[in-house]
Amino acid sequence: METILQAKNVQKKFGTKGNVYTALQDINLEIQEGEFVGIMGPSGAGKTTLLNIFSTIDTPSSGDIIIAGQNIVKMKEEQLSDFRRNKLGFIFQDYNLLDTLTVKENILLPLALSKVPATKIEQRVNEIADTFGIRGILDKYPYHISGGQKQRAAASRAIVANPSLILTDEPTGALDSKSATSLLESLSTLNENNKSTIMMVTHDAYAASYCKRVIFINDGQLFTELHKEKQSRKGFFQQILEILASLGGGHNDTL
Repeated sequence: METILQAKNVQKKFGTKGNVYTALQDINLEIQEGEFVGIMGPSGAGKTTLLNIFSTIDTPSSGDIIIAGQNIVKMKEEQLSDFRRNKLGFIFQDYNLLDTLTVKENILLPLALSKVPATKIEQRVNEIADTFGIRGILDKYPYHISGGQKQRAAASRAIVANPSLILTDEPTGALDSKSATSLLESLSTLNENNKSTIMMVTHDAYAASYCKRVIFINDGQLFTELHKEKQSRKGFFQQILEILASLGGGHNDTL
């Protein structure tokens, strides 16, 4: 199985001289192809900093990050821009859809930018729209659809180009429980059927229970991790809650 992401001795410090804050310290982790990994921890633990570094938004103070066989720490900005477009997919809490484009046009944008032939674009968009249950709203504009539909459209755009790694930041944060469940089930189906590799930062134990593995961070360091394996999602959810309680963070949502 291919290693999609490898972090080696990653550190991130903010500030100068006498006023230095260490946000991440000695982070070593691997994510294999086809994994669905959750990143959890109390507020201020370093989850978002880690996501920003993996997504090339920020750079580590030291260490190496290898994604899809390439060390992103050593890339120049132009290389990073191409790498982001070709290898990474992003699903964020605020959708980032363009209101002047239809849902279909928003989804196909990454393919159009990569000059994929029109017939392939049509086929791929329809496949993804079916996965996320939004075929019926492809011709609508973002301001005409619900928050849940917007997030599923954003998720479709993130994965339409078959990225090596999908990074999601609190994807259910702005959704009601029904919309959140629908999105999580779609991501889980995508992971199972397409072997898509997904890393999701979340504070929500219910969302994390859809993952196959959950990594916990505390005070900028890896604390522990849980593997779902063959247990039920409800059992995994309870395990996640127990770890979060020991860390003093996270939402005690009920299943």
